[in-house]
Amino acid sequence: MTPQQLRALVAVADTGSVRGAAAELVVSQPAVSAALGALQRDLGVALVEREGRGLRMSEPGTVLAGYARRLLALWEEARVATVSSVDPAGGDLRLAAVTTAGEHVLPAALASFASRFPQVRILLEVGNRRRVWELLVAGGVDLAVGGRPPADLGLASLGTAPHELVLVAAPGGPREASLDEALRRSWLVREEGSGTRATTDELLAGLDADPVRLTLGSNGAIREAAVAGLGVALIHRAAVERELAGGGLVEWRVGPLPLRRRWHLVGREGPGLPATADLFRRHLLETSPWEEPRGLEVG
Repeated sequence: MTPQQLRALVAVADTGSVRGAAAELVVSQPAVSAALGALQRDLGVALVEREGRGLRMSEPGTVLAGYARRLLALWEEARVATVSSVDPAGGDLRLAAVTTAGEHVLPAALASFASRFPQVRILLEVGNRRRVWELLVAGGVDLAVGGRPPADLGLASLGTAPHELVLVAAPGGPREASLDEALRRSWLVREEGSGTRATTDELLAGLDADPVRLTLGSNGAIREAAVAGLGVALIHRAAVERELAGGGLVEWRVGPLPLRRRWHLVGREGPGLPATADLFRRHLLETSPWEEPRGLEVG
C-alpha cells in the first residue's frame, strides 16, 4: 500500500465516484482507477462495489478507509513535526476552531502571531464542535480551540480564556424582560453538533422548558434573524458586540443568564506538540486573557 493509493481510496469513499475522487485529488480518472485496482490486487479483496452510476464502499473498503484516514493524518503529522523541529518559526501551524472562536476569538491572536513569525504557514479550519474534535483526534490538526473537550477522546486542555453566552433579542420588546417572556419567544439555535446548540438545549432542559426552536446554520444567520425580530438567541457575546453597542440587539439578563464559560486550547494527550504548534501555544499564553489551565485539564 502506498500513500497515493490510500488517498485515492479515501477520495472515492468521500465522493462516491472515481470522477469525483479525480477532481478532488486533481489527477486523471484512470490514475484513480489504477490506484484502486493495485490496492485491491495487493490485498486480494474488493474495496468498492458498483451502485447505479457511482460506487459504494464494500465492508472491507470501509474498514480500510477508516485506517487510511488515520495513516494519512499521521503521515502529515510526522512531516509537520519533523520540519518544524528544524525551524519552528518557518513551519506549518495546523489549527481547527469552533465557529465563534474561529470568527471572533482567533483572528486577533493569529494576526499578532503572524506579525512575530511571518514565515509560519497558518492553516485554520472552522467548523462545529463535532467536526473540530474529529479533526484533532484523527491528527488532521495539531491544536483546536473550542469548549471543554470530551472526556473520552484522549485530549488535554493546554490553555483557557473566559467568555460569556448572552441572551439577545431585538429592541422594542416588553418594558422589563422576564424569563417567562423569553420562554414564550421562538429560540434561534445552531445545528446539531454545535457547542452553542448543546448549551442552549442543556439550559432549556434545566428550566424544564421546550419553546419553539428555529434552526439556523451559522452565528451570522442567527444574529441577523434576532435583529429582524424572529426570536431570542443564546449566543457568544463576541458575536454580537457591535449589535449590542449599536442598539440593534438588547441583552436580556434573566434567570441564570449570562452564562460564563471558558474557551480551551486543546491538544492530544501523549507526545509533545510539533514545535510550531508549541510556539503558537506559548504565544497565546503570553496574550491576555489566555492562561495556563489550573493543573493539567484532561477531558
